[in-house]
Amino acid sequence: MMVLAQDSVRRHPPRWSGRSNGEPLHPVMGFSLIELLVVVSIVALLIGVLLPALGVGREAARRAVCLSQQRQMAIAASTYTTEERGYFPPAHGMDWSGTTTFHRAWDLTTIQAPGRPDEVIPGTLWRGEGIERIQQCPSYGGPANWLVDPYTGYNYNTSYVGRGTWESIPHPARIDEIGTPAGTALFGDGQWAGGANKFMRAPYPNPADRTFTGRWAGTQGFRHGGQTNAAFADGHGRSLHERFEDNADGAGQVAVGTGFLSADNRLYDLE
Repeated sequence: MMVLAQDSVRRHPPRWSGRSNGEPLHPVMGFSLIELLVVVSIVALLIGVLLPALGVGREAARRAVCLSQQRQMAIAASTYTTEERGYFPPAHGMDWSGTTTFHRAWDLTTIQAPGRPDEVIPGTLWRGEGIERIQQCPSYGGPANWLVDPYTGYNYNTSYVGRGTWESIPHPARIDEIGTPAGTALFGDGQWAGGANKFMRAPYPNPADRTFTGRWAGTQGFRHGGQTNAAFADGHGRSLHERFEDNADGAGQVAVGTGFLSADNRLYDLE
């Protein structure tokens, strides 16, 4: 054993450390190159194991924030109905005041006037007041596809609830028309092949949008780890994982990672 110890010292001569005030010096043994490489390999392995778990954790946090924001929208919609004789906010519309045009949407309204930059304010749901950033899904980074919206990622049940100026039935639904509030989606993670969309569409025609085509543009994005969030007329929100592609305009039009909330109009209609 003594011989081995001496051999080791000869192969790895110690460094000496200590003070210059007469205290004895103490040998400091250094790491060999092999030992250092082993440590680096272990650290790299741990990083490789932990990074995917950290990514899953971050997405879970973003999904929770998204769901909370949609629930706030559902509460705002309920408040709107109490102040507007039971009617939900219309999904879209347009009006003018002199030379100023108001492009009204449920989430954000764009004000355009000659010689002035476009102005964006909280939309009909918020009655022009509130925090605009609540309209940004934390897991969505694509384009808004609507004028100059600074925030985007959510859509509103336009087929049955919000309707709007250019729909077969322009006026929005009343809250007392909804037979099963827990089964009627109000808001969701809007997404299609071209980016976001703010007008949620049921997969099949109904009286309020019977002439509408391009339902595949009103789908939901399953961007939260393969799930999509939705808030319902009773105020609750939940994450859904079942994705449906069949629709009146053809399943082949539905973009990868997007889809409808139900195989038929069940989660959109008022029944």
